[in-house]
Amino acid sequence: MSLLEKLFVLGQYPLPHHLLSRVMGQLTHSRNPWIKGQMIQRISKLYDIDLSEALEPHPEAYGCFNDFFTRALKPEARPIDPSPCGIASPADGYISQKGVIEEGAIVQAKGMDYSVLSLLGGDTDRALPFENGTFATIYLSPRDYHRLHMPISGTLKEMIHVPGRLFSVNDATARGVPGLFARNERVVALFDTAMGPMALVLVGAIFVASIETVWHGVVTPPTLTKVTSCQYPEGQVRLEKGAEMGRFNMGSTIVVLFAQQAVEWKADLVPGHPVKMGEKLGTLIQGL
Repeated sequence: MSLLEKLFVLGQYPLPHHLLSRVMGQLTHSRNPWIKGQMIQRISKLYDIDLSEALEPHPEAYGCFNDFFTRALKPEARPIDPSPCGIASPADGYISQKGVIEEGAIVQAKGMDYSVLSLLGGDTDRALPFENGTFATIYLSPRDYHRLHMPISGTLKEMIHVPGRLFSVNDATARGVPGLFARNERVVALFDTAMGPMALVLVGAIFVASIETVWHGVVTPPTLTKVTSCQYPEGQVRLEKGAEMGRFNMGSTIVVLFAQQAVEWKADLVPGHPVKMGEKLGTLIQGL
């Protein structure tokens, strides 16, 4: 890491992460025309956002910045991988890391990892099905589409809200903050699928003022002080491949977990590889 990156990482530790995120949440949901207009204009220019893909391409039509940021896309903008055994990307962004879960550990960055147990909230029964499984971590930047979709069809089993800090989740912070994704506040959705268990972990970050799911609505805020969970009766929430399952406000990260010998990732999914929601990331092993 460069000196500038180290200073950037160290400078995040004393920040009031949740307070800053609440303030950002107020701004992004403001319906004041001037505030809304300035935020949309500046972010669009800074990140070169392509509104031609949006279902509503006119910035002035959005009621607040958050409506703009979590905008829907035209159906043809993100075709879903049609192969029955294909794993679709749950989000736009780029691959941060992917690979095999070895001895319960997930790679965060070169020379740094964290445990599945801590990522999923510290419950061994939740972590056990993913022992020696596979994972993929996708980082969403502010320019990306911020709705999250199902990689394969599944039935919701449990949702867990894990409190934590809200460090940035960019590359520099991933290389500098130990256990970053198991340290930040997050929402874990556990699904049963045709190939066994799947976890979708929605990791919060500084200025990510809310994480939502389609079955619950806004999960964060409020931010709680202990791990909470909600179990769902079998069949109550069933989502098909490509269906929307949640969304972020501002950039963040989603971690996808599968069980052992369930998925084979594409060989070209190296760190930094860009992906679009719906494109094929890998194949269910039963289809090889």
